Amino acid sequence: MRIKICGITDVDQARAVAKAGADAIGLVFYEKSPRRVSRLTAQTIVDALPPFVSSVGLFVNHTTEQVWQILEQVSLDYLQFHGDESPAFCQQFKRPYIKAIRVKEDVDLVQYTVDFNTAKALLVDAYQEGVPGGTGRTFDWRLIPRELSKLIILSGGLTPENVGQAIKAVKPWAVDVSSGVEQSPGIKDINKCQAFIQGARNEAV
Repeated sequence: MRIKICGITDVDQARAVAKAGADAIGLVFYEKSPRRVSRLTAQTIVDALPPFVSSVGLFVNHTTEQVWQILEQVSLDYLQFHGDESPAFCQQFKRPYIKAIRVKEDVDLVQYTVDFNTAKALLVDAYQEGVPGGTGRTFDWRLIPRELSKLIILSGGLTPENVGQAIKAVKPWAVDVSSGVEQSPGIKDINKCQAFIQGARNEAV
């Protein structure tokens, strides 16, 4: 089971969650997020990561120029798009990318796998009107088709208490958590991070 801790805002958090066993950390560049990091801070965090821990940049309806400006300063391994980006937009940066989908009853995940066939994975998150992600809410996992042609990263309201149940129900490639392991927005609780990672690993065995 692969595990991403998103919304990392400083070097100490990054080192601690990496030591706890996270496979990837997420850096948020969305201006309205309380977890947003500057380009300088983001690169400092990336520089502090140990080998085999990936850096993922989160974008929400950024312009092409804005994404390139960030990529010129921050050495990201993956790009994660949470807005209304088209497949062509996501592909133009020549880096592996993940497309986030906010799931509700009328969302056709099968069609998304066709449209975003160049994505490394689809990240499925809870839908909330006007909020691109990080809601802390779960959604009906039964809305995820059992067999999809894309790897699934499960997000949305995950916590140390429910991550095992989520993995058992969905059987995703990876899980992604942010608010579920925080003391406050942008401040991770390392004990919660450790418990989350342990819970995910235990269920995946």
